[in-house]
Amino acid sequence: MTGGFEQASAAAGLGEMAKRSFSMLEMFLIFLLVMMTAVTVALLSLLFITSGTIENNRDSGYSTTQSPQATQSPQANESPLATQDSTAPRGSTLTQGHMATRMSPVTSTLETTPFQNFSGYQIGVGRADCTGQVADITLMGYGKSGQYARGILTRLYSRAFIMAEPDGSNRMVFVSIDIGMVSQRLRLEVLNRLQMKYGSLYRKDNVILSGTHTHSGPAGYFQYTLFVIASEGYTNRTFEYMVTGIVQSIEIAHTNMKRGRILINKGNVDGAQINRSPYSYLQNPQSERARYSSNTDKEMIVLKMVDLNGDDLGLISWFAVHPVSMNNSNHLVNSDNMGYASYLFEQEKNKGYLPGEGPYVAAFASSNLGDVSPNTLGPHCINTGESCDNPNSSCPIGGPNMCIAMGPGQDMFDSTQIIGWIIYQKAKELYASASQEVTGPLASAHQWVNMTDVTVWLNSTHTAKTCKPALGYSFAAGTIDGVGGLNFSQGAMEENPFWDTIRNQLLGSPSEEIKECHKPKPVLLHTGEMSRPNPWHPEIVDVQIITVGSLAITALPGEFTTMSGRRFREAVQAEFASYGMQNMTVVTSGLCNVYTHYITTYEEYQAQRYEAASTIYGPHTLSAYIQLFRALAKAIATDSVANLSSGPEPPFFKQLITNLIANIVDKAPTGKTFGDVLQPLEPKYRVGEVAEVTFVGANPKNSAENRTHHTFLTVEKYEATSQTWQIVHNDASWETRFYWHKGLLGQSNATIQWHIPETAQPGSYRIRYLGHYRKQDFLRPAVILSFESTSSTFEVVTT
Repeated sequence: MTGGFEQASAAAGLGEMAKRSFSMLEMFLIFLLVMMTAVTVALLSLLFITSGTIENNRDSGYSTTQSPQATQSPQANESPLATQDSTAPRGSTLTQGHMATRMSPVTSTLETTPFQNFSGYQIGVGRADCTGQVADITLMGYGKSGQYARGILTRLYSRAFIMAEPDGSNRMVFVSIDIGMVSQRLRLEVLNRLQMKYGSLYRKDNVILSGTHTHSGPAGYFQYTLFVIASEGYTNRTFEYMVTGIVQSIEIAHTNMKRGRILINKGNVDGAQINRSPYSYLQNPQSERARYSSNTDKEMIVLKMVDLNGDDLGLISWFAVHPVSMNNSNHLVNSDNMGYASYLFEQEKNKGYLPGEGPYVAAFASSNLGDVSPNTLGPHCINTGESCDNPNSSCPIGGPNMCIAMGPGQDMFDSTQIIGWIIYQKAKELYASASQEVTGPLASAHQWVNMTDVTVWLNSTHTAKTCKPALGYSFAAGTIDGVGGLNFSQGAMEENPFWDTIRNQLLGSPSEEIKECHKPKPVLLHTGEMSRPNPWHPEIVDVQIITVGSLAITALPGEFTTMSGRRFREAVQAEFASYGMQNMTVVTSGLCNVYTHYITTYEEYQAQRYEAASTIYGPHTLSAYIQLFRALAKAIATDSVANLSSGPEPPFFKQLITNLIANIVDKAPTGKTFGDVLQPLEPKYRVGEVAEVTFVGANPKNSAENRTHHTFLTVEKYEATSQTWQIVHNDASWETRFYWHKGLLGQSNATIQWHIPETAQPGSYRIRYLGHYRKQDFLRPAVILSFESTSSTFEVVTT
């Protein structure tokens, strides 16, 4: 489902299979799949108590039909290329008819007087844990059935940055979060809690929430049915943990604000990415492709934040690459390659602090990564070793399921660190040499838009429309980063009667209107026409721009492909320039505010590979976004943000399908207690070896409710001079791994590994396990209690 769901969700995925006769075994498997799907749908319907309960009401009678202003006609030479995705007129805005007075205007944050006597911005940075569950929950991204969290490699963090003008009035908040994507529910709840604490200081127009897009974070925090099914239910435990962490990071940044300077730098990153849909990219005009040296965006943008004494405060970096170095066989929660870059940068700046601690904050945020993979060895048939870099990503033997791309390392852990290191090194270089200062006023503009009903001006006389959401057959194929499971193929251009029949019986038939609107996409799932138990996809979407001097941060509600991002940036930059804001640096910040899958160019859409099949609002989606963001850019440049309508408010569903994994009481084996050592450590290890110990465990998801401990493990070294044990690693360290092994009847084991680095000092060490267990006495409510245990002492020696 997403680049994000690289593999189609088993619960929602119906796809095109090869047109051939089926064996008896295949017929049995197909029958079994149909029966499982039917049972799943029935269970979900029964579990859902009330259908479509909405807390926030949409503005009635509102249309997001787009039209050019009467005073301006479209000009063909405005766009970088005369393509369908880049010919929207300047200045087009949401139509404001007689209903406009019912909508509260967005507050303008543009300075009304000249920005004089600049003495630095007020800057605040903050970081907080937002990990959530690390067990009994699906990992969000690949959509692979059975890919549950079973432990932790690194913690997940929310990193917040507040920038305010010298008097503290106009301000903005950018938050980069180690999660797959920001759900609409998550954003609405964060904004609600900020309003309760700060009033109108932090609002929908000046707060951007952006997901790093790690595919190894927990799911369960969505409200639209397709994502809920892919998450195998909604989990309030994880939702609350994430919301609390995001808000806390903003609170820390707010508390720590000080006067400082912002410097910007740019540079190209080599060796960290490939285009995973090169045949889609080749559909773009040759004249356009000739302007670029690569089929991926290699540019990294770095913001360096320092106080007035020059002391480091923080960093934000934007770079386009999918955090899928950890593949779909992984079961450990972690922040993937971009998180590893943050880890390295923060460890360097926060000397003497454990990972996740210290004042310096470094965020490596997502950009237009839609078709960009870190698996730089490219796609190969895992059964034969030959390349499968072809339009359908298929192997001669085994089909598309055998076509998988690999990273540069010996395994996925190694690949994650290699790609993360490359990104970190470039950011470090750009940070050190940054000299161009960002100055000027802050401004912001935001609208909610019904993306299913946008009229797009292709030229001065012709228009097109966006569509109700739908997913194509190639959506079910997944990508070379995470393939589908039922022999689906990318590039599918025709419907399959077999799967159409099953879909029609279970979910109903798509209308001719939606099929016609999405052509040439063959519609697999007509999600825009499916509303039970709640709508399957969002209709109301955020569009948002924040400007800091000559920097414009655009909040993209999905995954733009490489060329989509290029066209988008040029169009927005040209819009600013046409109204006097020259030489703006436009940042495409991905996975922001609400998730709407992919955005391809019109030409890429014709090839119908995974990204195009996942462009849910149809072939003119990019054109619509360019048009909408141009309107925001014009409003900022002309100081007319207050005249923008707020748009139709999105829903907040109260009743959701809950996760089906039951909370059961934890049990220790007879004669043992939680934390008892089952497999002891060796008495001695050399650097480079792995120290491993296994304890009687309890379900780690308990720790997302009772937060007595803030780590599942520590590695401690004995200091003879002080006769104390000093913590040298925790579960946020890349050197440690915490595996949880689920047993029967509430029993489980926990294995802790320490991959001893070359930098480890010789001496005496021990490993501690910190956990929580669920206990329930007869006729009493369950309680969650903490425990901790310590391994035997062992020696680390150098080779």
